[in-house]
Amino acid sequence: MKVADTFVQVSPDCPVQSSVVPVSRTAKKPAHVIQYELLSRHPYQFTLDDLVYEVHIRHKEIPDEMVKGRADEIRAELFQKNHPCMRASMLPKKYGWGVHYDTEGRIAIYGMESPEYEQLIEQYKGTKNLVAGMRSSRA
Repeated sequence: MKVADTFVQVSPDCPVQSSVVPVSRTAKKPAHVIQYELLSRHPYQFTLDDLVYEVHIRHKEIPDEMVKGRADEIRAELFQKNHPCMRASMLPKKYGWGVHYDTEGRIAIYGMESPEYEQLIEQYKGTKNLVAGMRSSRA
């Protein structure tokens, strides 16, 4: 899936008033914690497909040796099925993070209280490229 030049606002039913850093309650990190770690450390480095792949290999704890030797095979198997975009991520749904896709589809996150978040809303206001994160429950 190719998403570009789009801003995903925090979900309308997001329970927080400012962004929260997600933490894992277990030894195995959930996908949204891995997403946060990757995107906060490396803004605009990952496309959606690259992010899905990195989260997959880290979440499944696939050994580096296997990733190096079988990266193409792992990626091909992973993308045999569809994966949701960042609208469905817990980052905009629960933790107050907006998700920006640049013109090349690379992703960065912005806390809902940040000036950058507000600037991106203004930049995309009135366009089809300003979308809200998915609701956690039905309205």
